[in-house]
Amino acid sequence: MEKTIFDERTGWEYELIGEQYYPTGRVMRNGALTPSELPDDHGPGEEKPIGIWGQRHLRYIRQYKKSLYLDLFVSGKLNTYLADIDAQAEDSFSRLVKEMAAREGVTEKLKAENQMVWIQRMNNIRERAMEIINQELIFQ
Repeated sequence: MEKTIFDERTGWEYELIGEQYYPTGRVMRNGALTPSELPDDHGPGEEKPIGIWGQRHLRYIRQYKKSLYLDLFVSGKLNTYLADIDAQAEDSFSRLVKEMAAREGVTEKLKAENQMVWIQRMNNIRERAMEIINQELIFQ
């Protein structure tokens, strides 16, 4: 099987990944293949890091929102989109943990007095904050 193929009917180039062809995001214009339009902050070859939240969202949209995934993939905006989701989730998670800890009296004083209780409460807070972020941002 060829590594890349070009569909003359649609003008798209496809690359073989595993056993399936995926669009590369390049189209034929004036007889030459050119990259699809990418946002100014995300040029070709420039990738933003994607953390755990972005990876979770990627798995979710690949499985349940295939049209969104393909639109972002083909347009070249997938990495930027996932990096933004990851940053939003990380900021929200940190904020939620701090707010919940303050509201429930989980302080540095408690940590110094009884570390095991502090760890138990913080783990509980982190789990609840993760569940909130998953429901409101990641699995949407």
